Amino acid sequence: MLGFKRRYFIFTLLIFFTELIIALFIHDGIIRPYIGDFLVVILIYCFIRSFFNLPVLSTAVFVLLFSYMVETLQYFKIVERLGLQNYKLAGVIIGTSFGWTDILAYTLGICFVLFVEKLRSE
Repeated sequence: MLGFKRRYFIFTLLIFFTELIIALFIHDGIIRPYIGDFLVVILIYCFIRSFFNLPVLSTAVFVLLFSYMVETLQYFKIVERLGLQNYKLAGVIIGTSFGWTDILAYTLGICFVLFVEKLRSE
C-alpha cells in the first residue's frame, strides 16, 4: 500500500509552488478563484499518489469527496464556528466562502486527472 512515486511527488511540488504564487501574487477574478480551485484537487491527488499505491479512480473519488466536504464546511462557516476567524492561515487553508463555481472547479480538476491518467495507461 505504501510506495514512493517520484513523478507524482515532483508534480505535487510544482503544483504547490504554483498555488503559492497564485495565493501570494495574483489577485484577479479568474486565475485565483477558478484555476486555484482546479489545481488544488490535482495537488491533493498527486500528493496522495506520491506515497500510496491506491487505484486511480478510488483516489480521485476520495479527493473529490474531500473537496466537496471542505466546501460544505465553508457553507456552514466552520472557520467562524471554531473561533478561527482571526487566523488568516485557517481562512486560507479551509476557506471562508461557499461557491458552486468552486464545486465545478473541483469536479473539472478531477475530470482532468482521470483524463490524464487514462492517457497514461494506454
